[in-house]
Amino acid sequence: MSGAPRVAAAPRLYDRTSELAAVAELSARAAAGTGAVLLLTGGPGTGRTALLDQVVRDSRVRAHRVAAPSGNRVPWSGVRALVSALAPTPSAARRALRTARGPGGVPGALAALCPGEPLLLCLDDHHLWDAHSRTALDAAWRGNTGPWAWVVSFAAYHRPPDVPGARLLSLGRLSREGARGLLDDVCRVPLTASFRTRLLDEAAGHPGVLTATAARVSAEPEGGDGTSGPVTDDASLSEVYRGLLDSLPAECGRVLTLVAVAGEPRPDTGRPDPAAGGPDVVRPVRADSVLAVARAVRASPEALDRLVADGLLRGTREALRFDDPFLRRAVLGTVPPSRRRELYALFVPPTGARPGAGLPTAPPRPPGAPAEAEPPSAPGAPAEVEPANAPGVPAEAEPARGAGHRSDRFRAPGGVGEPTGEVRAPEDARGLPGVVRGRAELARGLAGLGDGPVGDAHQVLLLAASLLRKGAPEEASDARFLAMEAAWAAGDPEACATALGGGGFGGERTGPFADADTVERDFRDGMCAALAVRLEEARAPLARVVTRDGASDEPRRLLRAGAAALVLGDAPAAVRVHTRALATVRATAGTALLPRVLEHLAYAELRAGQHERAAAHAREGLRTAEFTGQRNAAAHQHAVLALAASVRGDAPAVVEHAGRALGTARAHGLVQATTLAEWSIARAELAGGLAAQAAARLAPLVGRGPRGGHFALRMLVVPCFVEAACAAGREADACTAAEEFAVWAGLGLDPQAPAQLARCRALLAGGGESADWYREAVRHHEESGNDFERARTLLAYGKWLRRRRRLVEARGPLSDALVTFERAAAGVWADQARAELRATGGAVGRRAVPGAAGELTPQQQRIAGLVAAGATNHEIADRLSLSPRTVDHHLRNVFARLGVRSRVELSGLLSRTTGDGHRSDR
Repeated sequence: MSGAPRVAAAPRLYDRTSELAAVAELSARAAAGTGAVLLLTGGPGTGRTALLDQVVRDSRVRAHRVAAPSGNRVPWSGVRALVSALAPTPSAARRALRTARGPGGVPGALAALCPGEPLLLCLDDHHLWDAHSRTALDAAWRGNTGPWAWVVSFAAYHRPPDVPGARLLSLGRLSREGARGLLDDVCRVPLTASFRTRLLDEAAGHPGVLTATAARVSAEPEGGDGTSGPVTDDASLSEVYRGLLDSLPAECGRVLTLVAVAGEPRPDTGRPDPAAGGPDVVRPVRADSVLAVARAVRASPEALDRLVADGLLRGTREALRFDDPFLRRAVLGTVPPSRRRELYALFVPPTGARPGAGLPTAPPRPPGAPAEAEPPSAPGAPAEVEPANAPGVPAEAEPARGAGHRSDRFRAPGGVGEPTGEVRAPEDARGLPGVVRGRAELARGLAGLGDGPVGDAHQVLLLAASLLRKGAPEEASDARFLAMEAAWAAGDPEACATALGGGGFGGERTGPFADADTVERDFRDGMCAALAVRLEEARAPLARVVTRDGASDEPRRLLRAGAAALVLGDAPAAVRVHTRALATVRATAGTALLPRVLEHLAYAELRAGQHERAAAHAREGLRTAEFTGQRNAAAHQHAVLALAASVRGDAPAVVEHAGRALGTARAHGLVQATTLAEWSIARAELAGGLAAQAAARLAPLVGRGPRGGHFALRMLVVPCFVEAACAAGREADACTAAEEFAVWAGLGLDPQAPAQLARCRALLAGGGESADWYREAVRHHEESGNDFERARTLLAYGKWLRRRRRLVEARGPLSDALVTFERAAAGVWADQARAELRATGGAVGRRAVPGAAGELTPQQQRIAGLVAAGATNHEIADRLSLSPRTVDHHLRNVFARLGVRSRVELSGLLSRTTGDGHRSDR
């Protein structure tokens, strides 16, 4: 459990009357057949688990507490634990899990397990549950109509689940009387009055601290009376806060340690000087001091801003402090005294030097490692952002590069020689030059665009643009373009227009573009017109942008040209321009910019129908995004990999990548990545024969409004929805969507649209009209390319002919579709075409893959080849961006299909059938 003390739970609860009353009211509603959700939050050691246990004991309806599974990264592990707690047998639990993962969702599983029975379900540590389970539960709570009451606990430093109408209760500290009662219950030895008073004073009503300290003094010979200094020792506090500390990313843990150590007046004693005012009195810690030494302990500056955003640290840039003083001491309790002295020395350099001076600012580079392996200061920072201490920039104006993205509280005015110093008013930052502040905000905005809510990044980048407009107009232009990217990722077209200086749809044009050069004005005018669906106005200026910027050697201009090409629907041009941008970034060792370029290139290749190339670039982009800490870029790459896997028909890979994409995308507002991930899942469901499930998943994506898909992707999803809806018997919904798609196709923004529209009309038409529409679709495909979409049309046409017993006519389209699917390695789609062709009596050949590998899917071939080369499952997972569990699933299927029982037999079989060994990971 996160943050729970590792001591026996208190036998009684104190000062929790209102919380228990709220749960009793919730239970009564469940008994009356009305469901509701109660959210319960609290810090480490405040007794969330103890309260849930008491709730289960007192409940008048059937109640269960379900803890966060230990394997919280395993998809659906949380829902599996929930249904296992309710199911009478393992087989019933498996059936319920299948229902929960299907259209019925969690409500369907509960209805099957406990039909009509009121339930009180207490879910502990919701923040530690896997993303798939959290998503499924969120959907269940938003439409909660069964007789199920939910009490959901989560740590105070995590965002609560988004449940409309849910009541939120926060577990606070105990009153003095409550603390006395708890201490009497948990302490097994008598305490003197003075020691008891000291303990109650220092614990300040914290249940976990009281319990842990009582357990320690109960084990001491003198019952703790001989203790000098603070009664609440750091080691006990470390146990109370162990769950929280273990859950933090390593970099955040290092930064917390730096802040804790920097605040110690006397680190050599292992605790603050009692004469300085008591155990919780610490010296002020300057943010710039922490940022200056962060790289020396392999911690990125962005970690500091994450800790502030999560509420673990508070204050200003001149005086950082822990929100919870016990947490500071818990952190110190995990650091040996010798290491504490070493860290403190980083903050006390020779006179006149900056903190951390003379120490390496990054770990040593391994022999032979390229220069680009050094972690960047700010993800995606353009070359125009000057580094700290750049020639011509005085130390007083030095921006803290990459310090974060949500506020300017950590902009440092200069270094200090002590971890303390004179505290100046936060308003002093306003006196810095506008260009310096603008560059700092630009760095923060870039960090937020790479890893954080993109809505926040959009606002920070707009601020940067306004600060840079007069002194650095070119950098202001960069900031506006990046703000547009943030708004685009968030699916907000009006914010895109605002970022471009268009003043919203039809508003007055303002911002740095008003004074920009011709190409930048063309980009602004063209994009604003396109966003307002004035396409005739948009085509000419955007075409000029593609022509001029597409021949540039500057990555920022190439990215702008690629975006313009995609808006025009010219996917081949977008691929060409982004490929040039990739070559340029690689030539300049621009590691920080590489994930963004690969993200844009992979998406352009998807639009061009080059799915395998898109997957290859997405895998590279995923590795670089994870290396540079850009989780938003990683989420987009996972979404691209999921969509590419849906083409191959690799359902486990779709679930794996889509789940990872959604885990970040929903938290950070990445509507584009969310739409791509949901679309990929639906395509896999459609390929697997689950048309009704696919149609239900796609219906919100093709609709308008806040629940709709991304504005630039909504129409691209419609053909898939129409196919699923027709197969599921939802012809009316399909017809409505097809009519809107017809209007969009007439705009000429997508070369594939006329063929896809004809296919939609063929699916909806009756009688002989369908055949005419199918032939029309094939004709359009011949003109527009995209073999995969053409093969899907041929497959649908062949199915239609076979069902009307026109078997001879069906063989031609089905044979053509089969060959195309096999060429594209679209295994599940090829299997469908093969089955349809076999049903017509046509000849069905095997795929032309030599030896034993011919029995395997492309993903299985890659995994088998790596196994034959001696790779472990974890190494294969890292190489292919999968989880070890997914690799194990594929490997079991490989063994079964080839009839082998071990990795040694597999290696030998592949060596014999391919002569020089099978290599599939190319």
